[in-house]
Amino acid sequence: MSTVPTAPTGAPAGLSRHRAIAVGVLFVASFMDLLDTTVVNVAFPSIRRDLDASPAQLEWIVSGYVLTFAVALITTGRLGDLYGRKRVFLIGVAGFTLASALAGLAPTADTLVVARFVQGAFAAAMIPQVLSIVQVIFAPSERAGVLGAYGAVTGAAAVAGPLLGGLFSTYDVLGLEWRAIFVVNIPVGIALLVAGNAVIPESRSESARRLDLQGVALSGAALFLVVFALIEGRPEGWPWWIWTMLAAGIALAVAFVLVQGRRESAGQDPLLPLSLFRDRAFSAGSITHLGFFGSLGAFFFVLTFYLQFGLGFSPIKAALAVLPYSLGAFVASAACVPLVTRLGKGLVLIGLVSITGATAWLAQTVDHHGDALGGLDLIGPMVLGGVGLALTAVPLLDVALATVPLESAGSASAALGTFDQIGSAILLAVVGVVFFGAIDGPPSPETVRHALLLGLLVPGVACLVAALCALLLPDVEAVRRRKAEAEEAGIVVG
Repeated sequence: MSTVPTAPTGAPAGLSRHRAIAVGVLFVASFMDLLDTTVVNVAFPSIRRDLDASPAQLEWIVSGYVLTFAVALITTGRLGDLYGRKRVFLIGVAGFTLASALAGLAPTADTLVVARFVQGAFAAAMIPQVLSIVQVIFAPSERAGVLGAYGAVTGAAAVAGPLLGGLFSTYDVLGLEWRAIFVVNIPVGIALLVAGNAVIPESRSESARRLDLQGVALSGAALFLVVFALIEGRPEGWPWWIWTMLAAGIALAVAFVLVQGRRESAGQDPLLPLSLFRDRAFSAGSITHLGFFGSLGAFFFVLTFYLQFGLGFSPIKAALAVLPYSLGAFVASAACVPLVTRLGKGLVLIGLVSITGATAWLAQTVDHHGDALGGLDLIGPMVLGGVGLALTAVPLLDVALATVPLESAGSASAALGTFDQIGSAILLAVVGVVFFGAIDGPPSPETVRHALLLGLLVPGVACLVAALCALLLPDVEAVRRRKAEAEEAGIVVG
């Protein structure tokens, strides 16, 4: 996930000679976070068999990570500004490493779920500091190449996640099976702590805003209650207390909005400045972010589940089947960068329509081939979906922020990053309700296929809604003006 922090103040004098090592540490930490977001899907059969995990617990293994990431993201970014970006980054790395050890040693599925919650929270401490520290140690004229490398790291993680998960689970690396996907983080995390402490300079912001702890509590409780109710409602038979939790979550979300509005009116620092939503483009961009990023997690969750539990694919075979999606995104990302200031929101629209079309194409392919479906049959829709992902993700942040005042760019970017994670958590929960609700009794290839076709409606509709909202984004001229203003002010966008 990328952010757009405003140019930091308080950069240390006499910056380290080891900037290349420092940026390497930051990027490896980002890679580790992105890897752990995607790596678990193809390990589901091994996890389920070893820990006797229920479908709801498998959902939590994915959702728990993004849920705590979403709740903590804005707060941890401010903690870095207040108490030191290096300090908060290293705390995040240490906590993430310990949580990975807990996940790798988990004796039960519930323990693994708890470890994933903790992982997500500490990942949220690491990631907001990355680009803020980059701004401290690199001058504006040097940042283009660094940000290009950051994009490459993001693409590589998208490719590596499913592959590593498949390799570890299929070939029982070190005799650990699925546990290796978490254990591998331990030596990497220790190396990051040692190197990061030695080469990353400390920095703070002289204009850092105070923490809105009330906003954190309200938003976190609201999101947890809604997601918990959606994930646990089906296996529990939708009892009254599930509906009570859902209603309480919605009520707390309303209370959060009211409190944020009151804090902003009083001149205090809200967690989410509601004045941002007076900008139509930002409001449309928020929904577009939520629908787009949320659809990705829902799509891969049901697809990898179907391939392994419905068709009996091994983890590595399932990983190879979805690999064209990541490769399509990786190749298209570089190609579409020059198009951002030429097409603007047109590029976003093309991307979202491509993803929607790829989802429909996939559904038709699955329905047509039935139990005879093979990995080669998926190449077309996978590549199209991956290209659509790149066409959407590369310009979306620039376009959504094109009319937001520069002084609000940091808050707006953090808010959009949070919407990404909220969309992932909620749509994963919703697709679980649809997908597992369609499997009546013991799963069979036919019932799981039917569940997949229904489940694909969730990411498909989410992308369609995102495309409709993208029509309200600023035109390409606004994007060009903002790009020029940001470069003149030395602000990183992307």
